[in-house]
Amino acid sequence: MKKFALIGAAGFVAPRHMKAIKDTGNDLVAILDPHDSVGIIDSYFPDSLFFNEFERFDRHLEKLKRNGNGVDFISICSPNYLHDAHCRLALRLGSDAICEKPLVLNPWNIDQLKEIENETGKKIYNVLQLRLHSELKQLKKNIKDKQYNVKITYVTPRGKWYDRSWKGDVAKSGGLVTNIGIHLFDMMLWLFGNCNNIKLFNNEPDFLNGILSLDNATVGFNLSTRRKDLPQDYTSYRSIEIDGIPLRFDNSFKDLHTTVYKDILNGGGFGNEDARPSIELVYKIREMKK
Repeated sequence: MKKFALIGAAGFVAPRHMKAIKDTGNDLVAILDPHDSVGIIDSYFPDSLFFNEFERFDRHLEKLKRNGNGVDFISICSPNYLHDAHCRLALRLGSDAICEKPLVLNPWNIDQLKEIENETGKKIYNVLQLRLHSELKQLKKNIKDKQYNVKITYVTPRGKWYDRSWKGDVAKSGGLVTNIGIHLFDMMLWLFGNCNNIKLFNNEPDFLNGILSLDNATVGFNLSTRRKDLPQDYTSYRSIEIDGIPLRFDNSFKDLHTTVYKDILNGGGFGNEDARPSIELVYKIREMKK
């Protein structure tokens, strides 16, 4: 049984990590979050120690390490701009890190993480769960050496709270292209190869659209958090078409984090260089003018 710690428990994705740790038969021994609205912990690891101050969390894990009882993994679900700092913390504490997307906000931060990996001998894994989806893996096998036409429309409205949170602060989240786009763009780069050109039509805080020219696909994309962009009678809208054919998924998304954890624990996992192409892409888009 492996011992885990978790940074960030109050957000949307943290319960998926708790479930994955439990489903793989491991133990979550310590949790850090500045907020105390984390009753979800009771559904998975009610005996886990909870800290809302970083210093006490750090001190506790350091004590475990020095007593020869350190944690094996630290899972990171904190705000985007803190990911690389929390990855460094994990490695310095003698643990491997499992980090949500984006691994970092800026491409050069990857090089710094690789240095500390080399120094500590520990590993940073990025959660790229769509790469483990069975239907997408089969699709990747079937892709031919030709040019595909892909259309992505992703509308997920957000209320006024969103702009007041860290997610609405580009310096902390990377903005729309990073919060939402990186999941889709990582999938596109993995399926269709490198990005050779980017054309943007709109690059607004709540609306982004343009065209990516990849090795084997031309990808038109529309990303929005505006309610007015929803088709009638929809509360959210997600569509991917490849050569006019809708890409349909089954309902197995809910267990993909467990699949990620199983893959890592079995010697797999996606590292720094796997994450790099999508991080470089969203950084370029952030820096572009419409």
